[in-house]
Amino acid sequence: MSFFSKTTLTLTLAVVGLLGLSNLHAASKPAATPAPVVKVAVLGGKFSFSLPAGFTASPLSDDEQSSEGAGAVGTLYANAKEKRVVMLIEKPLPQASRPGDDDAAFLDGAVTGFVDRQSAGLPDFRQTGESRLSRNGLGVRQVDSTATLGGGKTLNSTFIAGSGDRMAVIQVISRGDDASGHAALVRRIAEEPSAPVSDNSQKSR
Repeated sequence: MSFFSKTTLTLTLAVVGLLGLSNLHAASKPAATPAPVVKVAVLGGKFSFSLPAGFTASPLSDDEQSSEGAGAVGTLYANAKEKRVVMLIEKPLPQASRPGDDDAAFLDGAVTGFVDRQSAGLPDFRQTGESRLSRNGLGVRQVDSTATLGGGKTLNSTFIAGSGDRMAVIQVISRGDDASGHAALVRRIAEEPSAPVSDNSQKSR
């Protein structure tokens, strides 16, 4: 079963198009003052991390969120100076697809669905890696890839996790010529210990 709608890919293209690979999301969202540190948590705080100074948070539009299914919520975190975005979508799962905190079959299917959707929509999509992570017992898959988006080469790292009635997808998108900056942020997200917090700490909820 694929847990990814066409809109997930469409949103990715729109995000990088708005970057223009130059001005992150500034074309469609009101300017906001970057927070010194942005705290992010999904799945009841089982997966949490902080983004460094310079990111601004903008909720995805109602249309963007509803296209992911009833109850989906999303936030775009943009860093104009670094020309980097982090897109987060958290969405409900049907009763028959609800996983445990480290459900290999669910994660295998989610990764396959994600890769198939990206491959179908992006002619030069190339998966460059896949990692299995554990955050306080929560299984997380990291899929690394490259693709041309919005007219330029990009580096992409996507974290996928599910627990009970919800799943979360977190995409980090950077310019293709900023491998070191991209890797540093991905390591921060992958390695920062999660602290149990409530879902309402996630800015987009």
